[in-house]
Amino acid sequence: MSEAKLREELYAANENRGILYKFIFDAMVEEFGMEKAKEVMKKGIYKRGQEIGQQFKQYADAGDFPGLRDAFIGHIADDSKMFAPTVTRCDDGGLDIEFDNCPLKNSWRKMGLSDEECATMCEVAGIIDYGTFEGAGFGFEMTALPEGSKEKCYLKIRKK
Repeated sequence: MSEAKLREELYAANENRGILYKFIFDAMVEEFGMEKAKEVMKKGIYKRGQEIGQQFKQYADAGDFPGLRDAFIGHIADDSKMFAPTVTRCDDGGLDIEFDNCPLKNSWRKMGLSDEECATMCEVAGIIDYGTFEGAGFGFEMTALPEGSKEKCYLKIRKK
């Protein structure tokens, strides 16, 4: 199989993940209501993040933000192109990463979701990053850039 075909399948798999998240979330909202659906879905996604975070724990223990940067960015599919990260800070005080792309949000936009619906899905799906970094032992915050727009995700990783 060619590299181009593998890349096509990789992006399609991530688009499918976004679609599944939306359909599962919709079924949960129908069954339990919006707030309970968010709570339950976030709980499961957070747990997966905690599992992922174990591979980054050594960097929290050592306060090694350059090591975390290299390991985390190196973990992003397609030589990190899938999420197009830009590191805006990496020093002893922390690591900040801005993402210019999100295959999940792309899939939701392709499905025709409104900005508000995308924001809700980003809130739910983005909890994986909280699980990842908190599970590794870091302090973590996710914001949007430009502030309030939800156009880009901005991760702020700090010592706990």
